[in-house]
Amino acid sequence: MNPAGYPIENVPLQGTYDGQPGGPTVVQYTTVNIKTEPPKDHIIWSLLCFMYSTPCCCLGLAALIFSIKARDRKVAGDLEGARHYGSTARCLNIWATVLFSIMVLISIIITIVVVVQMNEAYRSYSGHHTNNYGYNHRG
Repeated sequence: MNPAGYPIENVPLQGTYDGQPGGPTVVQYTTVNIKTEPPKDHIIWSLLCFMYSTPCCCLGLAALIFSIKARDRKVAGDLEGARHYGSTARCLNIWATVLFSIMVLISIIITIVVVVQMNEAYRSYSGHHTNNYGYNHRG
């Protein structure tokens, strides 16, 4: 059985079995060429983290540097080094994204709380004071 497009290799077995006449036995097997996926460098994600999450301890910059190193290693043919740098860039990007999201969420909560407090303060101020500027309206 040979799936279409796959080469067949002949491999002789090592050693002989007792009681079998003849030379070495040859076994045919099909070689399946599995393409390994090239390592990812996460360069776009790193650029976005660098642009938007700079206040997060410069994690975006570090992720961008590791992404560039991963791309350089991939171009140079060092796939293991590219995987290592890409993995580090991914980890830094995750941290930068999480910290940036937490900062945005905290900013939204603080803004809502301040607006509500200002609204309550304005209502309490305008409800207790009548500004007639010293004029008494008596009929």
